[in-house]
Amino acid sequence: MSSTSASAAAAARPKHWAIDFVLLAAIWGSSFLFMRIGTVEFGPLPTAAVRVAIAAAFLLPLVLLRGLGATLVKNWRHVFLVGVFNSGIPFACFSFALLSITTGLSAILNATVPMFGALVAWLWLKDKPNHSRLLGLVVGFAGVAMLAWDKATFQPDASGVAPGWAVLACLLACICYALSASYTKRYLTGLPPLVTAAGSQIGATLGLALPALWLWPAKMPGSSAWLALLVVGVLCTGIAYILYFRLIETAGPARALAVTFVVPVFAVFYGVLFLGEAVTLWMLVCAVVIVCGTALSTGLLKIPR
Repeated sequence: MSSTSASAAAAARPKHWAIDFVLLAAIWGSSFLFMRIGTVEFGPLPTAAVRVAIAAAFLLPLVLLRGLGATLVKNWRHVFLVGVFNSGIPFACFSFALLSITTGLSAILNATVPMFGALVAWLWLKDKPNHSRLLGLVVGFAGVAMLAWDKATFQPDASGVAPGWAVLACLLACICYALSASYTKRYLTGLPPLVTAAGSQIGATLGLALPALWLWPAKMPGSSAWLALLVVGVLCTGIAYILYFRLIETAGPARALAVTFVVPVFAVFYGVLFLGEAVTLWMLVCAVVIVCGTALSTGLLKIPR
C-alpha cells in the first residue's frame, strides 16, 4: 500500500469507529423503549427469554457459517454461564424495573456498569485502582445513592411494582454485568467474540426457558409487543453485539466502554418522544454525578496529581 493510501486509510478509520460508536449508543438506548413495550404484555421473565432466544437464533447461524461451531461446543460451559449472568438475569431485571420506572432512569442506572466492573475487578481479579479511580467509585456510588433516594419508596404504584424495588433490580443487573466481565476476562480470554456473543445468548435462553414458560401470559400478546421483542432481539442484541465487538477492535476497549455514558442520552430522548416520559432536573444532576464517577473509576478520566 502506498503512503498516500495508508494516510487516507488512517484518516478514515476514526470516522468509521465514530459512526459505530454513535450507532451503538442509539441502538442500545432504544432497547429500554422496546423492552418497556414488550414487558407490559409479556411480563418481565418472558420478555427477557424471548429477547435472548431471538438473539441466539440470529447469531448462531453466523457462528456456524464462520466455522466456529467446534469452538463453541468446546467452551460451552463457561460461555453458557456468562450468558445467564450477562444477559438472562440483567434483561429480566430491567424488564421488571421498566414496569415502574422510566426508560431514562433505567438507562442512567445502567451507566454504572463500568463502575461496578471496576469494583468487581478490584475485589476478584486484584486489579487495585489508583487514587483517582477510588475517588471515582466514591463519587459514582454517591450519585447512585442520590438517584435511589429519590425513588426510595417501596409502596407499589399503579403498575403494582414499587419504584424502590425497580431501582434495586437495575443495580442487581449492573452487578451481574460486572461479574460477567471479570469472569469473561479470567476464563474466556482469546475466545472469538462472536462465539461468546452467540453462546451467551444460547445459555441465557436455556436458563430462562422454564421460568418463562411457567409465567407465560394467559392472553397471547399482541403484534406490537411481538414486534418490539423482535427488534430488541435482532437489532439491540444480535446486531449490537457485532457492532460492540467491532468497536473494541477498531477503537479499543476504553472507547467501547465509553458508549455506556452516551446510551442514557438516547434512552431519555426516546422515552420523552415516544412514551411521553418526564425528565426531572434531579435525574439530570444525578446522571452527571454518576457519569463523572464512572469515568474516574474506569480510568477514562484522571485527576492530575
